[in-house]
Amino acid sequence: MNFSELIQTIAIYAIPSIFAITLHEAAHGIVAYRFGDKTAWMMGRVSLNPMNHIDLMGTLVMPIVLFLATSGNFLFGYAKPVPVRFGNLKHPKRDMIWVALAGPASNFVQALLWGLALYALLGAGLTEPFFVEVCKAGLKVNVIMCVFNLFPLPPLDGGRILMGLLPWKQALWLAKIEPWGFFIVMALVVLNLINALWMAPLMGVTFDLLSLLLSPFEFLLPK
Repeated sequence: MNFSELIQTIAIYAIPSIFAITLHEAAHGIVAYRFGDKTAWMMGRVSLNPMNHIDLMGTLVMPIVLFLATSGNFLFGYAKPVPVRFGNLKHPKRDMIWVALAGPASNFVQALLWGLALYALLGAGLTEPFFVEVCKAGLKVNVIMCVFNLFPLPPLDGGRILMGLLPWKQALWLAKIEPWGFFIVMALVVLNLINALWMAPLMGVTFDLLSLLLSPFEFLLPK
């Protein structure tokens, strides 16, 4: 990938990625507030301002370095996690599920909206490549974020959902893994196990579901 292609790719992915990260984190804070924990609200993290969620290393440096090092074949990053004190929730174990699910759910909704935007652009005859590719990037980025964050290992959202569903004894055992969870996930990514056993199958199912939900709007597409 030459320099001009790199700049073009970054420009295409920048807008949907910023929205994906910002709304994902804000969704956690909004649902936590709804269920009784005001920590994120008081710290200004229930915000649509991307600067409140961007982590210098995880959101900017790591994705760019990985993108360059792998010629665009692998991209991973993270934002500053929204602070949630689960003990403040009205029903901590149950409400933890909804707080954790809010992030991936926001990404699924965003993917659906990017799909609608793509249909609307094509239906209006606006085939400017940049805008079409931004919509496609929005679909891809949000599906990746949704599926990846649902992987059932803390500190990912899927791990917290699983902790909320398990009996207390098993949930406490899973919670002990959290300090090492990030490193375990990274090892599974490097070994390509997450992609082969989790990402690829679930992304396929997610794209199929999005196609089904978008099917009533196929009349917008040019014949």
